[in-house]
Amino acid sequence: MILFFALVALALAIAGATAFVIFWPLALVHIRDRHPQLGPELGPFAFLNPKALVWLLAARYRALGDRNLNGLATPSRVSLLTIIAGLLMSGALWLLSNFIAW
Repeated sequence: MILFFALVALALAIAGATAFVIFWPLALVHIRDRHPQLGPELGPFAFLNPKALVWLLAARYRALGDRNLNGLATPSRVSLLTIIAGLLMSGALWLLSNFIAW
C-alpha cells in the first residue's frame, strides 16, 4: 500500500510538471516582452536556470505589480511546488517501504 501512495505522489509530480511546462514558458515570454530589465536577473535559458526557479519560488514577480504576470507566474509557482512536494513524498514513501521490508 505504501508503494501505491508513492506512485500516486509521483503522478502528482508528473501533473505538476505538465502544468509547469505550460505556464512557465508563457510567463517567461511575458517577462521578455514587458519586463526586459529582468533578463539579466533570471539569466540565460531561464526555463531551467536555478536562479530563475528560485526567483519564481520566492514569488519575486509580485513586486512588479503586473497583474498579467501574476496570472501566469502564480500557476507556475504552484506547479513547481507540486513537483517538489510530489517527488519528496514519493521518495520518502519509497524509503519507508524499503525500511519496512527489512
